[in-house]
Amino acid sequence: MRHTRLRRTLLLVVPLLLSVTLPSDASAQEALYDAVRSAHDVMIPMRDGVRLATDVYRPTRRGTETPVTERLPVLLQRTPYGKEGAGLVERAMDFARHGYVVALQDLRGRYASEGTFQKYDDVTASDGYDTVEWLASQPWADGKVGMWGTSYGAHTQADAAKAAPPHLGALLLNFGGLSNGWNVKVRNHGAFELAQQMGWAFSEAGADHPEVRAALDQEPVEDWYGATPLRRGLSPLSLAPDFEDYLLEEMTHADYDDYWKGLGKNWQEHYAETSDIPMLHVGGWYDSYCGSTLQNYVALSALKRAPQRLLMGPWVHGGNTRSYAGDVEFGPAAALTDFPDGVHLQWFDHHLKGRDTAVGAWAPIRLFVMGTGDGHKDAHGRLVHGGYWRDATAWPLPEARPVRYYLHGDGTLDTAAPAANAPPTTYTYDPHHPVPTLGGSFSSALKSGAYDQREREFTSPRGGGETGFYGSRAPYLPLKARADVLVFQTEPLEADVEVIGPVTVHLFASSSAVDTDFTAKLVDVYPPSADFPSGFDLNVTDGIVRARYRNGAAPPELLTPGRVYEMDIEPFPTANVFKKGHRIRIDISSSNFPRFDRNPNTGEPLGLSRRMIAADNSVYHDATRASYVVLPVAPVGR
Repeated sequence: MRHTRLRRTLLLVVPLLLSVTLPSDASAQEALYDAVRSAHDVMIPMRDGVRLATDVYRPTRRGTETPVTERLPVLLQRTPYGKEGAGLVERAMDFARHGYVVALQDLRGRYASEGTFQKYDDVTASDGYDTVEWLASQPWADGKVGMWGTSYGAHTQADAAKAAPPHLGALLLNFGGLSNGWNVKVRNHGAFELAQQMGWAFSEAGADHPEVRAALDQEPVEDWYGATPLRRGLSPLSLAPDFEDYLLEEMTHADYDDYWKGLGKNWQEHYAETSDIPMLHVGGWYDSYCGSTLQNYVALSALKRAPQRLLMGPWVHGGNTRSYAGDVEFGPAAALTDFPDGVHLQWFDHHLKGRDTAVGAWAPIRLFVMGTGDGHKDAHGRLVHGGYWRDATAWPLPEARPVRYYLHGDGTLDTAAPAANAPPTTYTYDPHHPVPTLGGSFSSALKSGAYDQREREFTSPRGGGETGFYGSRAPYLPLKARADVLVFQTEPLEADVEVIGPVTVHLFASSSAVDTDFTAKLVDVYPPSADFPSGFDLNVTDGIVRARYRNGAAPPELLTPGRVYEMDIEPFPTANVFKKGHRIRIDISSSNFPRFDRNPNTGEPLGLSRRMIAADNSVYHDATRASYVVLPVAPVGR
């Protein structure tokens, strides 16, 4: 049963608010109107007859209840989280005071909108098209519609742009815009993003169904991570069949085919027909959309004439107004405190109103390079990793040169190739005892971001003071102490090494199983200090490959046990200074749970296997089968 709402039209009179802005762009930030009038639950018809609930905010003059008569550009956000969510109404009113009509819309099947909701479905694109064109045709609109939003609010922008509505004028995609759900966010090079996707389903299934929410709260998702394969009708998610349906399809539909190429799950296959309009792509090195943000920017910059801009910070998902991520502080410059107001208004004033704002002087790319701090512990207990902003004209950086660091049998990581007859290193991966997730680029209830790779320093996300992590067992030692984690690290660096760009781990590997996973982490190893007597092992970026998908999106191919194969692991790109005295480290293993689902090693259909077996996995590092990581080393830019 949905929450009922009164449909109402009311006058919202609010005091004039001043926005944080750049001195050179002050005129673009001045509020033009004093008050805002809002019409709620305007039901906009879609082409199939379904109506979507939309709140419309229009500026008025102080002391009147009549909206201004000028035709204005429209700013639209489409969201599954409720159009009256925290902060969203305030943002809409602020944009309206600055001379926009603002529309906030519940997605199909959510809250006050009609229809059935399915995550990442294809109809989101046509709904976006129909909404943009309806808004542009209204007598109070000047025909230009911009879209903004974070996460799913960015995903809906991308979907609308794929349908290319004629009156769509500009996008600001903040932490979102799925490039290819098979490779990023839903699945990841064959593995399933378990914590993210299952966590979202449990969280949102009862958002507008109180009775479902109450049941799900009794059985939190954390208790169900280890209960996979999830079986239809046998989990609390069965109380929300639409959510159960799409989640089970994602978990079991493992091959790259038309299911993954549709409008809702893939932008990569639809770049060509996408609107040729200005887009600002905003992401974070520790964001679950990191790879998508960079891929979208590169592809659309090459295909479109309209300006594409990229802004990448040291942020977790949605965290660009904060200066820290997890255990690590990057300094005050990392927090874009004027982003919600200043950056948005500069972007849309420039591209929808034709104003000369600071946007005209922006570099095509602005990156935050992490790692220039001194490593002391701040007042909040975080390691001060620091960093600086760097402008660029192309991605990857043309000036960055690929440097191979080879994995050696004695655990060293070096630019020198390994000896001729070095034996492989073998470990046992047991899916009953997976390596726990500690930090990384994802968005869920887990501890995403930059973390020290030590179980013992944390409390379980389950709460209640329980020590440890999902899939872990006492004693809770650093991850590098595990027998199923292979550690390869350099000697202390003699000079700073600035790594900016894509990272690739190339393995020669074999397994005793017909299928298994290989994972890799790039770690910045701090030396011991007074604040951190054991040092600090900072997770910079990580990735995974499921062996049956070692050839990418090609049809899966199981392993022949004992045969040596080449395969690449592609963590998200990054930008980090490994300082003098630090070590560069690569950790190789076969699990990162519950960020990724566990490979059962059986070769059975994924998401359905009830059996799990241990696998002996080997990494080779001899002269003819040399495993290595390719790091893009850039000239020092600070």
